[in-house]
Amino acid sequence: MWLTKLKIAIIEKDADSLDKLLDNIPQLEDEKEIEEAVYLLEEAKNLVTHLKDETAHSMKQIKKNLEFLRSTDIPTSLSFDMMS
Repeated sequence: MWLTKLKIAIIEKDADSLDKLLDNIPQLEDEKEIEEAVYLLEEAKNLVTHLKDETAHSMKQIKKNLEFLRSTDIPTSLSFDMMS
């Protein structure tokens, strides 16, 4: 059951489910299940690394966009002095 949930979380790229599953890794007895779990855990690690890289890239792009928007902002006077 745990292996099936792990597979689904990897396929759906669901980091929250992966986190929960990794907090509750069961004691596996069958050699085939252990081998499959090792493979899936490696895939989960690769997925998390990929998602982390995507997030970092998105954050850099947002920062660049904000800097651009701020650079094109028209300065306004904060004063209400109508005589000047």
